[in-house]
Parts: sequence; C-alpha cells; structure tokens
Amino acid sequence: MDALWNGLSAVLGLGVEPKNLTFLQISIRGIIVLLATLVMLRLGHKRSLARKTAFDAVLLVILASVLSRAINGSAAFFATLGGGFVIVFLHRLLAWAAYHSHALGLLLKGAPEVIVQDGQLRRSVMRSNHVSEHDLEEDLRLDANCESLEEVRVARIERSGDISFIKKKE
Repeated sequence: MDALWNGLSAVLGLGVEPKNLTFLQISIRGIIVLLATLVMLRLGHKRSLARKTAFDAVLLVILASVLSRAINGSAAFFATLGGGFVIVFLHRLLAWAAYHSHALGLLLKGAPEVIVQDGQLRRSVMRSNHVSEHDLEEDLRLDANCESLEEVRVARIERSGDISFIKKKE
C-alpha cells in the first residue's frame, strides 16, 4: 500500500512546491480535476449550468477558483477536491431549501421586476438594473420579435437578468 501511495505521490507531485511541478504532473492533476468536476456537477444539478442567477454563478466561480488550486499545486490536492464536493453539496442543499422556502428563494436568487407595463417604461426599474432603452429595444427585437413597446403587455427583468416579454393579445 505504501508503494502505491508513494507512486501516486510522485505522479501527482504531492508535497512538491508548486514551482517544481512538472508539465506531466500538472497535466495529470488537470485530468483528474476535470473528471472530478464533471462528477461534482452531475451530483450537483443541471440547473447550476443552465440557470444564470447570481446564486448559480457564484457556485461556478468559487468552484473554479478552488479547483484551480489543486491543479497548480497551491493547495493540498485531495483536500481541495474534497472541498469542491462540499461546495457543490452546499449549493444543492441551499437550492433545496430555497425550493421549500419562498423567502429564502428570494434572498438567494432574487425576484423578477416589471420593467414595462402596458407599453410604458418603468424608468426607475431600468435605472436600478442598468438597462438602457437601447438594451430593452434589442431584447424586444431578438426575443419578442416585435418593434414597438406598444405591443408589450408586460416585460420583466428576470432573476437571471434576462428580459422576458408578454405581448398584448391582438
């Protein structure tokens, strides 16, 4: 067993100063971290990649930051991988709790805001979300396939930051 551990330590460069890691050691670490990250994200949930809420983006940023340390040797390899799994588990736990608690969901994920009502702009909402009239018009053309705000019954800035449109009935 010691021989296996010593071999693994040599291949991964465990206990070696980051500046002394070889190309092969960093490459093998990268492959292992890639595979472990795929497992983490599959254990997490598809939504962490599909949704664009700040709650989900934070998971990806932190996970990338933590796991990069396992590749470059600036943190303990296996402890860092374990920390990645803990972060994904915590994200999943908080998502579960937010599903069961509307108030927690609002806190973690935010709330949509009406930006257009019956063709009229709500400039205070636009200002607080840093959405210009040009941004709104672009999304109107791309997503609602229409030219004029008069055709819009309601538009919302969603929790993801996307703008959704509901057209007036004709």
